[in-house]
Amino acid sequence: QVQLVESGGGLVQAGGSLRLSCVASGRISINVMGWYRQAPGKQRELVAIVNTSGSTNYADSVKGRFTISRDNAKNTVFLQMNSLKPEDTAVYYCNAHYWNGRDYWGQGTQVTVSS
Repeated sequence: QVQLVESGGGLVQAGGSLRLSCVASGRISINVMGWYRQAPGKQRELVAIVNTSGSTNYADSVKGRFTISRDNAKNTVFLQMNSLKPEDTAVYYCNAHYWNGRDYWGQGTQVTVSS
């Protein structure tokens, strides 16, 4: 069973920065890794994804502020979040999409941005 372990969430003031990390257990190569978030009362939404080649895709709301990266050898994905806004407050979930089509999710890490 694949496990995703996230870290790096917390409380920060508006304009501040946080860096999220997520490590997937096992040594099986992962196709796409990404971050999603869910704010209270809202649906889970895509934040950013990155494939094995390093190609990325971002939600419009975070472009220019967030940067996703990964270490393929360690099955690890990072999310550098700068210029944080109160509307970025949410639970952030790591996702791993494997070549066999299976998806796995982390337990979520809370990010709270105070105004």
